[in-house]
Amino acid sequence: MIYILIIVILFVCELAYFAIADKYNIIDKPNLRSSHTSITLRGGGIIFLIGTWIWAAFFGLQYGWFMAGLTLVGMISFIDDIHPLDNKIRLLGQFAAMMMLFANLGFYNAIGWWMVIPALIVCVGILNAFNFMDGINGITGGYALSVIIPIIYLNQKMQFINMPFLIVTAISLLVFCFFNFRKKAKCFAGDVGSVSIAVIVIFGLGRLIMATKDPVYLLFIAVYGADSILTIVHRIMLHENLGVAHRKHAYQLMANELKIPHVFVSLLYTGLQLAVSFGLILCIRYEWLYFIAVVFLLALIYILFIKSKYYLHEEYLKNQ
Repeated sequence: MIYILIIVILFVCELAYFAIADKYNIIDKPNLRSSHTSITLRGGGIIFLIGTWIWAAFFGLQYGWFMAGLTLVGMISFIDDIHPLDNKIRLLGQFAAMMMLFANLGFYNAIGWWMVIPALIVCVGILNAFNFMDGINGITGGYALSVIIPIIYLNQKMQFINMPFLIVTAISLLVFCFFNFRKKAKCFAGDVGSVSIAVIVIFGLGRLIMATKDPVYLLFIAVYGADSILTIVHRIMLHENLGVAHRKHAYQLMANELKIPHVFVSLLYTGLQLAVSFGLILCIRYEWLYFIAVVFLLALIYILFIKSKYYLHEEYLKNQ
């Protein structure tokens, strides 16, 4: 009954936000980077942040530092959705949030001080990868579910994180997907959504890795990782400014140049990540062999796809 009540509350909160966003013109206008063509409400992903507050209200505030960091970076991102902020402010907030998150991971007591800076850089990189990959209907909500679901599955056996926290997160994702995972989205996640869910995913994944002392579980975000890292490498090879918006991710080529429906592309990324994650769970005895094989295959798929289809994006650029 508690979860049913939470579902109702989250739907009401999302609909209330739509009214606020519509009144105050919090919208996403198409630009050169966009994969959509119509004006849509922005910031619907604030439901992920609201979901964690609701979880704390019903089940108790168990991860105070994590909640503080999530709220900080969520609010900064929401302000950025309304009025663009300087990159330095966003990055400062992100690093501060990760430092607070580390406290509830037990990270500072488990590793040497010399590992903190590299870990911060990696986590902020993951956070921004989620933000950059938020470009088509359904991909943020669907992909986040593909990460949360295997974490829930393993948590039933290991109990490394509060289970209601994971369940409420999954519910908030499903509520968001109801409005976003469709041909014509009612809303977009906005930076507040993509950044907030990234922090939540990093926390859940971090709790798993700290409990098992096994970094191989980074494969739970391997699909996003392959697309993000290899796209950066590709742009470096093209001598592009990495700070400039672009449409070179593999999913963007599929949605824009190949005209594959957004929902199908999002389902492809979601399904592929679920397959990779549960494949790891099934092959855990050969985890590092599996890890190497998956990384190699994802990289190979990306390279072959870009080699065969990138010319379409070049043609698009020439016509701009």
